[in-house]
Amino acid sequence: MKMPFPGMDPYLEHPVLWESVHARFIPVLANQLQPRLDPRYVTSIEERVFVEGPQRRIPDIWIQKATRGGELAVAEAEADTAVVLEVDDLEIHEPRVEILDTYNNQKLVAVIEVVSPANKAAGPGRESYEAKQREILVRDCHFIEIDLHRRGRHVLSIPDWRVQELRPFDYLACVSRWPQRNRFALYPRRLRERLPRIRVPLADADPDVTLDIQAALEQVYWEGRYMRRVRYDEPCEPPLEADDQQWANERWTAYKAACPDLFPQIG
Repeated sequence: MKMPFPGMDPYLEHPVLWESVHARFIPVLANQLQPRLDPRYVTSIEERVFVEGPQRRIPDIWIQKATRGGELAVAEAEADTAVVLEVDDLEIHEPRVEILDTYNNQKLVAVIEVVSPANKAAGPGRESYEAKQREILVRDCHFIEIDLHRRGRHVLSIPDWRVQELRPFDYLACVSRWPQRNRFALYPRRLRERLPRIRVPLADADPDVTLDIQAALEQVYWEGRYMRRVRYDEPCEPPLEADDQQWANERWTAYKAACPDLFPQIG
């Protein structure tokens, strides 16, 4: 078992954890696609940069504490006192995947964006995302958006009112094909469902390639050893419904029992 959950791990939605997940997720998506794109296309990782002002507040880091003989591990010596300075404006870098056509002068064929919590909240993060979204939608390239966050306002290019008939769902992937900007291929998923395999369009008559979002997340989870970092013994943040929290607790208990080698006691 690479993950405790069959689909999205809701604990990874925590804003602090997500920054690390996002940084790992983008290159995994690009590397998964590249063998399916050869020899014509290449993947490129590009960044969107915006400045987040002083209203951005990051909560305490959410990590699991290692134990020694059942007790909390204790540092051997106290850390030195640091001088703490606060910087009002923080430059944020959010990477995305681009697919380029090497047969056509490196023309941009598709853009894959993975939404962050800052993109779904009022402020510079959302403004930056929507500005880039508008820029992409007027270009002759395909646009793929992946939203793995339950909290926040709808931000995908398909209007929110148009997806109402698909609710309830927790996560959504959206594919906008050039030039049919009024049509969208949607992949809604609930918390307890596997994340989708989506079709990524290319140029001309070339067939679509498949992007397995679940497989990519499982690779990120395993390589990042998130099972040792997340506080699964505490309620999920953003919160889950009571029955979903109970389900999550049961999944975590089963995962630990099935993978004892991942949780050695420090003696």
